[in-house]
Amino acid sequence: MRFELYPSLYSHEGLPYCLACEQGTGLLRTCTISLLQGLSRDQEHDVWSALLLPASLLPCRPSISCSLWYHLSLSHPHWFQYLMLMGVFSFFDLVSNTADGPLYDFSAYTQCKTRAEGPLYNGGILKGARWDIPRVLADGVYSPAFVLRNLTTGTKYCFSSWVKIKGADSAPIRASLMSEKKTINCVGTVTARRGCWSFLKGGFVLDEPLDYSLLFFQNSDERAVDLAITSASLQPFTDQEWSTNQQYIINTERKRAVTIHVANTQGERLQGAEITVDQVSKDFPFGSAIAKTILGNLPYQNWFVKRFNAAVFENELKWYATEPDPGNITYALADQMLEFVRANQIVARGHNIFWEDPKYTPAWVRNLSGPALQSAVNNRIQSLMSKYKDEFVHWDVSNEMLHFDFYEQRLGPDATLHFYETAHESDPLATLFMNDFNVVETCSDVNSTVDAYISRLRELSRGGATMSGIGLEGHFTIPNPPLIRAILDKLATLQLPIWLTEIDISNTLSKETQAVYLEQVLREGFSHPSVNGIMLWTALHSYGCYQMCLTDNNFHNLPAGDVVDKILKEWQTGEIGGQTDDHGSYSFFGFLGEYQVTVRYGNRTANSTFSLCRGDETRHFSIQL
Repeated sequence: MRFELYPSLYSHEGLPYCLACEQGTGLLRTCTISLLQGLSRDQEHDVWSALLLPASLLPCRPSISCSLWYHLSLSHPHWFQYLMLMGVFSFFDLVSNTADGPLYDFSAYTQCKTRAEGPLYNGGILKGARWDIPRVLADGVYSPAFVLRNLTTGTKYCFSSWVKIKGADSAPIRASLMSEKKTINCVGTVTARRGCWSFLKGGFVLDEPLDYSLLFFQNSDERAVDLAITSASLQPFTDQEWSTNQQYIINTERKRAVTIHVANTQGERLQGAEITVDQVSKDFPFGSAIAKTILGNLPYQNWFVKRFNAAVFENELKWYATEPDPGNITYALADQMLEFVRANQIVARGHNIFWEDPKYTPAWVRNLSGPALQSAVNNRIQSLMSKYKDEFVHWDVSNEMLHFDFYEQRLGPDATLHFYETAHESDPLATLFMNDFNVVETCSDVNSTVDAYISRLRELSRGGATMSGIGLEGHFTIPNPPLIRAILDKLATLQLPIWLTEIDISNTLSKETQAVYLEQVLREGFSHPSVNGIMLWTALHSYGCYQMCLTDNNFHNLPAGDVVDKILKEWQTGEIGGQTDDHGSYSFFGFLGEYQVTVRYGNRTANSTFSLCRGDETRHFSIQL
């Protein structure tokens, strides 16, 4: 049984509503029509009577399909004609199956398969194509290549293919784009294996049009391997199509339909009751790093609390901060920052237990080895985790392990596994994260490709580690939205919570450009159904921030801060209201979170609260006056 939503030309409060149809074996099983502007209550009642079904509020999908409309017109012509006469949809709806562009395909695979799946989007602009010409790399290694013509500026190109190799057990395969004007070194990667097909997914955006270019594949470690490519796809999306797909996910994953029912103590429905609904907290964690500079700084605290519901301490929990000398343990700053977090009902991430980069390991620890080092790391975990058990929702256990391995070099290959096991035993309710950079920022870093991340996480999980969270730092220069989404798709196959943990944009760019790119990254994160939270790396100091600030030291917004404020306003329901209908009901779409509702009817008033969490069904809430 398949459930499909079909848009109409109507909208209410800026959100389009749809005809929703459920199709069974050859017959139209059910059909409901959402509340539309332009229909009176009597007309709506007539429609429901004709269809013998209740109304439902449903958000639209961005792609319009005609097949079910056609089925409806043939099998139930009286329903079809009735709905046409009622103005529910127009001829434009029936004939336009590409009016809003393609629906993004989140499909991804991380297992090597004996048979490749078919191409996404039926191949897109590569439909029916085989590689056109061989490209010979500098070392004489042969590579398949596709010839691409007339690529346009700003278009999001989503690329995918299946890859198989000969000549090695496995190899890191990279797809690149080359033209006379420029070369994009990496548009997607996959760790391909001998004898089976591996799925590569990526994409690119151009800052100038390309009349002629080559999309080719090569082994990143430059060994000679034979490559086979099948089911290749390249699907373009305009900016509007990309935005429409983002909004569809936001409407379906970050919001939910609500119906409030109002009745008196005898159970009689009350028409015309005044409803006021106010979202008082958000379900989606969106926050920023903070530093000791927030302590005693009331303007900073007020600015932060007004915007964010999540925080992470920039440096104050790191080992070099809590134990600068052996045995000299201090948590004074972290304790004060935690008091601020608790007082304002803000969730906090624990960052971090260990940092694999020796540059950020305490100098006295770098001088240890063998049993002395093992004793020091055991004391570190015991001290930190017993001190803050149940206080932090997450812990970054062994930070940036894809790029550095200080502890495993000194303590052996099971050192990281021991860290995770001990951390879980010490605080079993905390979500333990693997946190690293250059996973979503680029695919050019061979240490942290999406498959390298997945492989390391699975390796630790097989060893018995409790790996329960995916942390992606997100220190961007120029974001690549199709690549970001493709990498998130592959990570989502692990079915673990994904957080963007340290988002910022390089200070090599102007503040205005930082703001543009920040908005792109935030929208990609919030509109991906598997992303559970977003943290910015924007702790404010007297000298500024690590890379990007949201405000100056007087808390006047910089361009990036304006973007954050705009998005925060967009991603909340705020205060809305209206009157109950003749069924004593008031319906709306709301962002997930906590709500207060006030009902007034004559001289009677009632107040209540309710929660809105993820769910496919309408949330029904009753109030009695």
